[in-house]
Amino acid sequence: MKLAIISHTEHYRQSDGTVVGWGATVSEINHLVQDFDEIIHIAFLHPGVPPPSSLPYTSSKIKFVSLKPVGGKDFAAKLNIIWQAPKIIATVQKTLKEVDVFQLRTPTGIGVFLIPYLTLFNNKMGWYKYAGNWNQQKAPLGYAFQRWMLKKQKRKVTINGNWPHQPKHCLTFENPCLTGEERQEGIKIIENKIYSAKFTFCFAGRLDNDKGVQRIIDAFANLKSLEKVETIHFIGNGENMERYIEECNSLKLPVVFHGFMERKKVFQIYKQSNFILLPSTASEGFPKVIAEAMNYGCLPLVSNVSSITQYVGLENGFILEPCTAGELTHKLEKALNEEASKLKTMAFQAHRDVVDFTFENYRHKIQTIILK
Repeated sequence: MKLAIISHTEHYRQSDGTVVGWGATVSEINHLVQDFDEIIHIAFLHPGVPPPSSLPYTSSKIKFVSLKPVGGKDFAAKLNIIWQAPKIIATVQKTLKEVDVFQLRTPTGIGVFLIPYLTLFNNKMGWYKYAGNWNQQKAPLGYAFQRWMLKKQKRKVTINGNWPHQPKHCLTFENPCLTGEERQEGIKIIENKIYSAKFTFCFAGRLDNDKGVQRIIDAFANLKSLEKVETIHFIGNGENMERYIEECNSLKLPVVFHGFMERKKVFQIYKQSNFILLPSTASEGFPKVIAEAMNYGCLPLVSNVSSITQYVGLENGFILEPCTAGELTHKLEKALNEEASKLKTMAFQAHRDVVDFTFENYRHKIQTIILK
């Protein structure tokens, strides 16, 4: 069986000609190829130097079909999506003739016209993956339209979380991000991890206010127990990175900004850390970084967005309600002054609660639920 995956995943060409793509998506496809004769990935090829988080494909059975990058925040960029739509549809149409089944990853700018096209003009077997907040109350117009279309589908749709009045064809799927070996390694890391001062924190994701970076800085600036903090690691990049660095330096906070990092190095930070911070108000589904960090004994201090609290609760982490810097300061004080034995018990529980986030589980569910 041959599979086509259509996404907005960023790809780049290395100096030796090798195509690499955003690590999280490429890792998923590298595992998924075990169950298909061929996977064709239609996605964007960007100019420039690939970030360290990019990965190559590991199998010759995976073929990449490039699209010219489209999208952006201003009106001209959004208009360009419509202008490029015929070329994108033609590429998708040609590729679908070569495969047996497709997956369209949403929400994305091109999803605005590809969902209607695939729904109305293509009979190929396929499914949709909605990676955003399925329960978002005030979603952007493009996201809301895509979600509405997916709710009206005959094809199956995989979503984050389990929700009241969820249509039968909308299936709860955990975002795959861990191998069986990493699950076993996580237990050993937690057994040897010390949950007493000084503590190490980490953040992984886009560096901006929606993701909670400013809330983190403000919370630690007002922390009475700052002497119990060893390091705060920020992994990722963003337009405001330099401003965040300057502010942290002026506040004399013990921070390290790493920029983008390859997956193995990110996991090394998780292994060293006691807590992962994600006080986000962005349109999250269930961020993979939370599951990855929990696997290695990082207790989550996170907001109540989308399906996050379906996996994080009082037994394995700390929920920010409301999601403010003041609330984060309060929860940080509570965490820093908790008994080490209780924190370790919570860490073991956190590890157990992400058991379903393995690539093996994801592959099994696709074979037994999606393609049955």
